[in-house]
Amino acid sequence: MSRAEVAPGQAADVAVRAPRPLWTFGLLRSELVTTFRRWRTLALLGVLAGVPVLVGVAVRIETRDGSSVGRGGGEGPAFIAQVTNNGLFLVFTALAATLPFFLPMAVGVIAGDAVAGEANAGTLRYLLVAPAGRTRLLLAKYATTMAFCLVATLVVTVSALVVGALLFPLGDLTTISGTRISFADGLGRALLIALVVAASLIGLAALGLFVSTLTNSGIAAMATTVGLLITVQILDQIPQLHAIQPYLFPHYWLSFADLMREPLYWDGLVKNLELQALYAAVFGSAAWARFTAKDITA
Repeated sequence: MSRAEVAPGQAADVAVRAPRPLWTFGLLRSELVTTFRRWRTLALLGVLAGVPVLVGVAVRIETRDGSSVGRGGGEGPAFIAQVTNNGLFLVFTALAATLPFFLPMAVGVIAGDAVAGEANAGTLRYLLVAPAGRTRLLLAKYATTMAFCLVATLVVTVSALVVGALLFPLGDLTTISGTRISFADGLGRALLIALVVAASLIGLAALGLFVSTLTNSGIAAMATTVGLLITVQILDQIPQLHAIQPYLFPHYWLSFADLMREPLYWDGLVKNLELQALYAAVFGSAAWARFTAKDITA
């Protein structure tokens, strides 16, 4: 429809409803500020920051007489056996300890509340009055959830690095393969592992966002998302279900340990990222289809 064909009464409405790029950035900024100012978000980040502290103190107490801690061959939580030799290993241990439950639970709470929480509070309809529209609002919600994934992972990483530096020696470290790398190289790998862990949560974030569009109760959406997480984690541990386990989103989560090999082993990492992208595409599309057709009454 050309401008000449628009009736005078409609012209103002078209001008008001036309989305502007600056509005999109303003909406995203507003979502980020609102999410990270909530006491619930701060409490979740505080709990995540406390996990490395508890692990580090426990290891320090257990090894104060010179004895070793843990066993294993360097996969997942077995990183804990190396913490007393190099505090940088506390970063890998903390991420391996929080990734199966604590990190995804926090993401599930944020994602589950993204849309349903607004509907429950009665603010969703007023958000949609703005010119951004439903698609842009949903994208802002998802981008905010992914930002939380990154921030939460970095909180665990920084907390573990600080505690590791205070309680244990730092220096060159030995990889899973038995080779020695410099502390700077190890620090770079720790940052890369943190980014991989954050990327491992984008599939769950999309699933939680989809669940959030199905209900007007924030508590129900959060509980459902966390419940699905626990259920899938259980299914991933049942040997008789090995045929479907490679398609479950948490199956390759601990593949980040391959970044501590020399040379790097990429197969598990690539499979993990591909699987997360698939979940994000499927459940992101489902969330968009549901949200754009949803009757907003609150």
